[in-house]
Amino acid sequence: MQIFPHCDVDMWGRVRTSRRNGVRGESGVSDDDLALEVLSHYSSTSESASVIEEGTGEVVDEQTAQEETEDKLKQCIDNLMDKSAKTRLAALESLHLGFSSRVLYEFLLERRFTISDCLERSLKKGGGEEQATAATVCALLCVQLGGGVEGEEGFKMLRPILSSILIDSCASLPARQSCARALGMCCYVSASDDAEDLLKSIGHLESVFVGSYPLGDGTLPSVKAGIPALHSAALQSWALLCTLCPASRINTILNHHMPRLHTCLESSEVNFRIAVGETIALLCELGRDIDQEFEYEDCDALCDSLKNLATDGNKHRAKNDRRKQRSIFREVLHYIENEDFTEEKIQFGIEAIYIDGWIRRRIYDAFKEVLESGVRHHLQFNPLLRDIFGLGPPLILDASVKASRISRTERHLFNSAAFKARTKLRNKVRDKRADVM
Repeated sequence: MQIFPHCDVDMWGRVRTSRRNGVRGESGVSDDDLALEVLSHYSSTSESASVIEEGTGEVVDEQTAQEETEDKLKQCIDNLMDKSAKTRLAALESLHLGFSSRVLYEFLLERRFTISDCLERSLKKGGGEEQATAATVCALLCVQLGGGVEGEEGFKMLRPILSSILIDSCASLPARQSCARALGMCCYVSASDDAEDLLKSIGHLESVFVGSYPLGDGTLPSVKAGIPALHSAALQSWALLCTLCPASRINTILNHHMPRLHTCLESSEVNFRIAVGETIALLCELGRDIDQEFEYEDCDALCDSLKNLATDGNKHRAKNDRRKQRSIFREVLHYIENEDFTEEKIQFGIEAIYIDGWIRRRIYDAFKEVLESGVRHHLQFNPLLRDIFGLGPPLILDASVKASRISRTERHLFNSAAFKARTKLRNKVRDKRADVM
């Protein structure tokens, strides 16, 4: 997605000089000029973060780069209160890029209430595009502030309006879809210990995607164009929040949703089918975490459906859609039948994480959807992501690091052990919430 419609960006993320005239604010700087300057600045400063690994040996003044970034963001925050919808949208797009590209906890800590107020105003009074962008910035703000008191305060303030837009059938579809992803991410980050917020968020997301569930006669409903993408976003956010639920709640979810999701595999929308298949695999993994002997009661029929999708040669479907569907449903089928999962390595700097299960994949994909190309930077430097993926404090790199790399096997064992330790801790939290859920 091109964040700034009037900026041309080359394959390296650098800004080319073509631009159009923009609306100028009180500062005398046009929206497009500011957007262009911010984008160019992020492009250069984000490249400096991993300069040591590239072997240049150059010392980058990170403090100066950070101060320049913050000066640009201060202007963007001021522009969030502008009367011009175009100026507000440009400011939101700049914040979107800034929050995804760098870790800004200290800067945002003292400005979080101002930003939250502005985001709430954009969500309540803005048009569809402004609402969609504001919702994404809400998610990024929560990722920046982390899972502490500050993030929780922001989520409690923004959850009602995110939920309201999500369930409003008259709101624009892109805004509702963005709110679905933001609600899931914000709740996952900020409300993992709050049973009430978790239940409300799960309920609102569920109320959206059940619109694709089978009717009383077992047939799937006809839905308008654009609705499957909304239902996919709501389902994926719901699946993310299911990873926080206690065992008693998981059992209820499995009994109620598995048969209906099984039927949804017959949907005509390929991306929704894929979201359903991945959610089925995640729910099975949650079930097996609770009971190693867990097996879906209609497992044979489910496997038959998965086999059909894994070998689908329907010429009426686009070639890329068929290829993507076959690949994913082969993985889902192998997991359901044999608990096999194709491990994926995510490399960033000199570190790596290993995606070795459907729960871990959904968590990583959720952050990647919000942070986009900035996900690797945040894996390196954001304490929240490093905690979630068991990476420990951010590394302080020096020239001797490359000579002392640990082996792939050692890193894999460490990451797996750390993630299991975090899972045990989350299970303890689940047990504490079980009485109220």
